[in-house]
Amino acid sequence: MSLARNLQRFVIPMAVVFCALSANAQTRDVKTEEANKKMVVAFYQAFFGDQDFSSAEKYLAPGYIQHNPTLPDGRDALVKRFKAFFANVPKRKEDIRRVAADGDLVWLHVRVPLENGPASFVDIFRVKDGKIVEHWDTIQAIPAKSANPHPMF
Repeated sequence: MSLARNLQRFVIPMAVVFCALSANAQTRDVKTEEANKKMVVAFYQAFFGDQDFSSAEKYLAPGYIQHNPTLPDGRDALVKRFKAFFANVPKRKEDIRRVAADGDLVWLHVRVPLENGPASFVDIFRVKDGKIVEHWDTIQAIPAKSANPHPMF
């Protein structure tokens, strides 16, 4: 097979992939992503830091979907759980270290002080029409010693 034919077999598919990626990058709505990030951070501080449980109605859709297996769906269930959880916990400024967005998803990387020691939370929220409609999270304890020199934050 000729060099020209080999290049053609490689270059054409790569050009298609590049065009598809470029088209996706051009269709990103950065303004909406920034607004979603700002809204999610405001919710996180209001609900978890300030313990303003009325903020659930402001920021969460009525049909809020929960992927944390310890919580049922719905904003009322979230309020009920955290009213009990925060009964003797002082209000605090949330330690949000990173915020990222892609399309309708917003990620937060948060350092959270817990009763048994600090933890690293990654919360992922899906936003639709200015409201949080879905949530995923993962929680990892921050160990006293690490097997590597890289900090978690």
